Amino acid sequence: MGCVGSRDQEATKKICKPKPWKHSESITAAQLLRMREEFWDTAPHYGGQKEIWDALRAAADADLALAQAIVDSAGIIIENPDLTICYDQRGAKYELPKYVLSEPTNLIHNS
Repeated sequence: MGCVGSRDQEATKKICKPKPWKHSESITAAQLLRMREEFWDTAPHYGGQKEIWDALRAAADADLALAQAIVDSAGIIIENPDLTICYDQRGAKYELPKYVLSEPTNLIHNS
């Protein structure tokens, strides 16, 4: 019974913004967008359920309150509050790179 309670507690862990991070080299918003698209296009091929990947993508693009609602309703178990590591209810692991969750500190903004 203790494991069940622990698992329920994990499922309600609150999401927070990722810590600021820096890409290995400065990148433009267009390059960041391409990296994100490439990740989301290929992520389901590494395992897990497509529905969970879709929910994680929606959560990554949403504000914190909506992201929390999406994750909770999909039954996603949050390991790291910044969503970099999550699990589905079957135990499949989902790892999200920081670049799909936030912008790097050295992003080049085109004016």
